Amino acid sequence: METAELNRFREMLDELRGELRSQLGDLGANPDEDSIEGGDLDFGFADSAQSTAERGKVLALVERLREQLAAVDHALDRMDRGSYGVCERCGQPISPERLEALPYSTLCVSCKQKESA
Repeated sequence: METAELNRFREMLDELRGELRSQLGDLGANPDEDSIEGGDLDFGFADSAQSTAERGKVLALVERLREQLAAVDHALDRMDRGSYGVCERCGQPISPERLEALPYSTLCVSCKQKESA
C-alpha cells in the first residue's frame, strides 16, 4: 500500500477513534475501561422498569462502541506493525474499496463471506 493511501486511512481511523471515544463519553462511559459498568449510567428515572430498559439499551450501545473502538485500535496497531490492509486469514491484500467502507477491516471480502456463511 502506498504511503499516501496509508496516511489517508490512518487519518480516517484516528478520526473514527476520536468520534467513538466522544460518543462513549457522551453516554457517561469511560472509553479506557473494559467494564460496561464503568460509566455513570444512572439516569434517575422515576419508573424503575423504564430505567432498567433504558439502562439496558445504553449498556448495549456502550458495548458496541467499545467493540468498534477496539477494532480501530487493532487496525492502528496493525498499521504500526506494517500489516494493515492484509487479510488476517488468507494473507491477501484487502481491497481499498473495503477499507474505504470499513477502515478497520481485518478480513478480505472473500474470507468475510466464508466467515458469514
